[in-house]
Formats: sequence, C-alpha cells, structure tokens
Amino acid sequence: QVQLVESGGGLVQAGGSLRLSCAASGRTGSIYAMGWFRQAPGKVREFVAAISWSGGSTYYADSVKGRFTISRDNAHNTVYLQMNTLKPEDTAVYYCAARKQSTVVVTAGFQYDYWGQGTQVTVSS
Repeated sequence: QVQLVESGGGLVQAGGSLRLSCAASGRTGSIYAMGWFRQAPGKVREFVAAISWSGGSTYYADSVKGRFTISRDNAHNTVYLQMNTLKPEDTAVYYCAARKQSTVVVTAGFQYDYWGQGTQVTVSS
C-alpha cells in the first residue's frame, strides 16, 4: 500500500502562484508514475498533469500547459505541481495519484491505483 498526502493549497489572487506537494509513504520502493487531477464543484474530475517514474516524461492538459509544471524528487518520495499565472477557473480540489509498477505517463484516472485526500486551491478574481 502507498499513502499520498497533498499540501500547499490555499487562496490566491488571479495571476498568482502556488506549489502543491504530494508526499508518498508506505511501499514507495516500487516504481510509480504519478499524476495530478482536479475536481471543481459540480464538475467531473479532470486530468491536470502526469510524470513518468524517472521524471523524463511529462504530460499536461491543454488548459494548464505553459502555466503548470510537474516534477518529482524520488529521493524524498515527493511530487510537485508548480502552478503559475493562476486563473479563477483553476479553482478546484487537487488530487495526487500514483500508478504502481509503471514507468510511463498515463492520463486516465482509472489507470491510477492510489489517491490522496486532496487539497483545495481557490483563485479569486
């Protein structure tokens, strides 16, 4: 089992930045591809960004491309999501996810095995 804990959410004005962190614990010795998803009130969960186990491959939703950056520090079992130029439409609960025994980037939620509890990001206009 792997436990994921997100942090770094909060309230920020439009145009501002936040950095989310996702700390993994438990059986982190396995290879995991990681991803970030978000869910706004009344909307379905959507893919935001994903990163391969090595960090060499990344993929972004079109809505965040050029503004968000996903990265990882395997030595500290942590994945980050740097969010710049935030917009009110980025307001959502952000979730970290892990896909076990996978070196490749995946974007569908059902392909992930473990999920964090989420962290709220609110962007005011």
